Amino acid sequence: MKHVDMNCDLGESYGIYQMESDEGILPLITSANIACGFHAGDPGTMRRTVELAMEHHVAIGAHPGLPDLQGFGRRRMEITPREAYDMVVYQMGALDAFVRAQGGKMHHVKPHGALYNMAAVDASLAEAIAEAIYQVQPELYLYGLAGSAMIDAADRMGLRSVSEVFADRTYGADGMLTPRSQVGALIQHTEQSLAQVLRMVKEGLVDTTAGTSVPIKAETICIHGDGEHALTFARQIRAMLETEGITLSAIGTNG
Repeated sequence: MKHVDMNCDLGESYGIYQMESDEGILPLITSANIACGFHAGDPGTMRRTVELAMEHHVAIGAHPGLPDLQGFGRRRMEITPREAYDMVVYQMGALDAFVRAQGGKMHHVKPHGALYNMAAVDASLAEAIAEAIYQVQPELYLYGLAGSAMIDAADRMGLRSVSEVFADRTYGADGMLTPRSQVGALIQHTEQSLAQVLRMVKEGLVDTTAGTSVPIKAETICIHGDGEHALTFARQIRAMLETEGITLSAIGTNG
């Protein structure tokens, strides 16, 4: 029987700016990537999101990003590997304190936005992120883009890696995500997203913008919690996977 993890980026409210879908999405997913204050999130939001994740028995991960609240961490910044290391250690520590205060344990780390995309293709940044995780909590999983430099870095470091695929993003001929700056980066039709997810999980293939199909390892599916129809989309994906007999559980847990 096939099984897959279903993760979502959460805890991205900040001050008076509130994401409304977090509470509704948590019962539908198996892993939560919680913002740590650099690209989004604040102390109160972090605490509440950790509490809700534990209440719903959802695996908790740190979601470190670039220090860019205004750009939501999606704008590229020129940083050194040492700066990437420091940013990840700092943000992991912040979230882990809230997790420990609630009697829980962190499960994984998934970089956010531009940091994620930069590390997917830059071996030195990927190495720095993997080293940061290994030095702080070597038992954690690193969630990284399937086939990317992050997966390679985790494997070299001795970290457990989890290959991530995206429900609402298109892929290029190289198997990497289409940059958000390009037309067609986001899938606009739910039916297309659902079909893409199902093929990635069941066949290990994804259709590309070049009209080809390439192999892909789908261990965890990312859905985004900040879209207008995020909650409805999460319900549809979960229902489809369950109908297909695919078990949903966080990597390394009993579900």
